[in-house]
Amino acid sequence: MTAADPARAARGLGGAAAGILALEGLAVLFVPRGIAQTEEGLGAARLTLLLALSLLLILSAGVQRRERGVLIGTVLQVPLLLTGLLNPAMWFVAGAFVLIWLYLLQVRRELLGSAFGPVPVPGAEEGDDAATP
Repeated sequence: MTAADPARAARGLGGAAAGILALEGLAVLFVPRGIAQTEEGLGAARLTLLLALSLLLILSAGVQRRERGVLIGTVLQVPLLLTGLLNPAMWFVAGAFVLIWLYLLQVRRELLGSAFGPVPVPGAEEGDDAATP
């Protein structure tokens, strides 16, 4: 099944991806509070890593309109999931976000034909010289 209007479907899916990434970035900002209550506490290195990850997730939400935006968001799912090493509750939170992201990729593949590829333009095929009279 492909979308009747792939460009419109791509915009909608890009907006959903941007929303998910922004929510992930906000969720990562809650991790330092949980780490600060543990025995080892919250050090400068951990805080810097978490703030950098949060910033990357929020900034990647802004590039979802670009062709490589989905790929960047997919790569950032790995460090998000690894925040579970810092706070065990994040295994569940990050795991839920990763499952949502995988579902989004599946829907994108069904509607656009590819999870990471460019948006296909209907009627324009490779090697088609439609502009030549």
